Amino acid sequence: MKVCTDACLFGAWVANDKNIPVANNFLDIGTGTGLLSLMVAQANIKNNNSLSITALEIETAAAAEATENIHKSPWLNHIHVINQALQDFDCRAGSMDCIFTNPPFFEGDLQSTNAHKNLALHSTALPWTTLIENVSTFLKADCYYYVLIPAIRAYTMQKLATQHNLQLVEEVVVFNAEKQKPFRAMQKFIKSSIPVAEIKRSNFFIKDAENKYTAAFTQLLAPYYLNL
Repeated sequence: MKVCTDACLFGAWVANDKNIPVANNFLDIGTGTGLLSLMVAQANIKNNNSLSITALEIETAAAAEATENIHKSPWLNHIHVINQALQDFDCRAGSMDCIFTNPPFFEGDLQSTNAHKNLALHSTALPWTTLIENVSTFLKADCYYYVLIPAIRAYTMQKLATQHNLQLVEEVVVFNAEKQKPFRAMQKFIKSSIPVAEIKRSNFFIKDAENKYTAAFTQLLAPYYLNL
């Protein structure tokens, strides 16, 4: 699967969040190439050698690719790929300090003739209700869940999450450029039955009026891109 700019942005956003350095046990749901796990490890392993990431991937070829990528990295002892569906994952309740995911998000859309792409992009194999139920079960109280989704489905994710004691803390709406419609939303939730008093909301622009990366994008992604 291709590595997309929005996934890179999400990985950097999660990896640099203020609550990440104090977490030890991470779950990456649908790791794909292993990108998000590798970015979180790169940003935090030097300050937290106890960091351990379980990278879950249902598609066999993708899991193999993630394993290869991770084994070529300096963090192979901290990231463990499991080729399994979330529904079959044996995880103790309340054992995760942090969960992050770029989940399949197409629902009821025309599917590709490529079954591998359908697994990665369509929510047939992992409905959002199932995703949220498992996130709420595996996550410790007062710990955080991060997710990247289409902007038009941001409220749907928030509503489902709230039903399972996952309260929205922060939402960043992502635009390719200032005069375009938003296409992604990055959301951060805390596991708590108490509603959050104030949700931090902001916009993020990838390109400027001259079709160049914005200063905000460059600053956030510079540690991960070879040329930026």
